[in-house]
Parts: sequence; C-alpha cells; structure tokens
Amino acid sequence: MTRPAFDHPLRLLSNAVVLCAALLLGGCATSLSGSDQAAIAGKTYVVTGASSGLGRGVAERLGGMGANVVLAARRADALEDVATRIRAAGGAALVVPTDVAEAGQVEQLARATLERFGRIDVWINNAGVGAIGRFEDVPLEDHARIVDVNLKGVIYGSHVALRQFRTQGSGTLVNLGSVESVIPLAYHASYASTKAAILGLGRALNEELRLARLDRVRVATILPWATDTEFFNQAANYSGHRPRMPLMDDPAKVVDIIVHATLYPREEVPTGWKARAAYWSHRIAPDVAERMAANIAHEAQFEDSPPAPPTSGAVHRPMQGTTGIDGGVRERMRQEDAARERKDSPI
Repeated sequence: MTRPAFDHPLRLLSNAVVLCAALLLGGCATSLSGSDQAAIAGKTYVVTGASSGLGRGVAERLGGMGANVVLAARRADALEDVATRIRAAGGAALVVPTDVAEAGQVEQLARATLERFGRIDVWINNAGVGAIGRFEDVPLEDHARIVDVNLKGVIYGSHVALRQFRTQGSGTLVNLGSVESVIPLAYHASYASTKAAILGLGRALNEELRLARLDRVRVATILPWATDTEFFNQAANYSGHRPRMPLMDDPAKVVDIIVHATLYPREEVPTGWKARAAYWSHRIAPDVAERMAANIAHEAQFEDSPPAPPTSGAVHRPMQGTTGIDGGVRERMRQEDAARERKDSPI
C-alpha cells in the first residue's frame, strides 16, 4: 500500500489546532485523595470486561480501596484470578461470567449483584472488541459481532443499570467510549462507529435524566486515547501488519481517570492531554482532525508495522494468555522500530 501524500499547509494547520487545543485545556486533576478512597470503600461496582486491560485495572484499583467489585467477562478463570487479588487487597469480589452481547446474561449479572450486595452504586460498561483493516477486508460476521459487544452490550448494561438507579434514586453509569467516538479512525470502521454511538447514547441519557430531574443519577462517557492494553493483542486484524498506534497512553493513568470519574462524573471525559487535544481539535476543525488522524493511522499500521497473518482475535471467542492490564505494545513497537532502523541503516 502506498503512503498517502501529506499536504504541507494541512500539516501546519493541524499541528496548530492540536497545540491550541492542548494549551486551552491544560491539565485535569485526577488523583484520588484519602476522602475519595473512603467514599469508594463499601460501594458496589459492576465492571464488565474485567478479565484484562482497563477493566481489570479498574477492578483491582477499586478492590484495593475496599470496594465490592462484581467482575464480568467471558473468561471465568481470568476473573477468578482478579477476584483473588481483590480479596487479598481488602476488597470483596463476585465473579459472574458474562457475554455482554447476550441480554439475558447481562440481566443475570445485575440480579447476581443485587442478591449478593443489595444495591449497585456504579456500573462500568467497559467490555469491547475491535477489528483492524480495510472495511471490506474485515469479514461481515466480525463487524456484526463488534456491534453486538460494543454497542448492544453497552445498551443492555445501561438499561439494567438505569432501571436499578431509578429504583434506588441514585447511581452512576460509566460507559467506555474512545477518542474514536469523536474522530473516527481509518481501518477501525466498525469499532469507531460503535464508539460514536456510545457517545450519542450517553448524551441522550443525560438529557432524559435532566428532564426527569434525577440529579443523583449520572452518566459519564470516558474517551480514552489509544492505550497500551491487551485490546491490541486481542483485536481481529486483517491489515496484513501487526497492530500499532503511536504515542500510546499508559493504562495506569487511564485507570485512575476512570475511577475518578465514578466519584466526579462529567458527561464526557477525555483521558489526558492527547485525548483532550483530539476532542477539541475536532470541534475547531473537524475535517483537518479526521484527515490528520487517518494519515497517522495509515502510516503507523501499513508503513511502519511488520507483516502479520489475518486473525479474528478475541472477537468471537476468548483468547488465552492475554489477561494483563498492560499489553506490552509500546515495548513491542520499540523493538520493531529498532529492528527496522538496523535493517535500513547503511553497512
């Protein structure tokens, strides 16, 4: 595949947009105080996609602060490992193997939580899958499954959570979107479309809650930048190259932002300066932001990455051996880049 032409004035404008956005936004404090940790202790959190990545990181962080954490994902053995760590750290854990694409299983997740802990304080819809490659090269069944998990799963979880929150009179729903909720990325078409839908869902739900005057029920949509988790190791990949993305965030930072948002929910929460710059750049100059993002994605995925065979990843079935919080993608990319530089260097 040929490298797309980069228009020089476009690069200058896009860089200026990102810089202005970053300067306007500055930083947002997300550290947790002692009182914050006390507020988490004893509260009941449901976390989907808790077997790896951000879900696992959030679950273990909450458990370490004394929360009751209900762990949901397809891999029961991985969830049991997370539960063991939570209990050792002083929290309480309940394992409920769940495929969020099945509405009945999500309803059972809510029932099991209420039977064990009596209420739900926070529901975090984190489970997600993705596929990398040209839209027409990704099998239709993969596209459909991504919609089932990423969008229908969030709708199912949001539905049971909000019904319970209305009954209780309070509760916080946290849905994991993405910076791709705002800037759809080339070669991530179905993933980006589901994440855009999650953002739209959150905006609609917040207006319904406002109209119902349910001030103690909150909905927050988290918008992470590309984060170094197992997601990239589990993604379906039909690009012909190993998955990669430049300037990936450390998952520990994103975990803290998600936990912070459960206490101080805002309607939309970009995670870190890169996500905030992308978010606001798209508002200032949407076409420029989308073109810039597409060029970066193309170069990273098709020009800089070594070959890889096609795979459906964990889209349809869970993968073994991918249960970490950090996916090791940044280290792999460093090694690949060093190997490419050695190969390209003159003897």
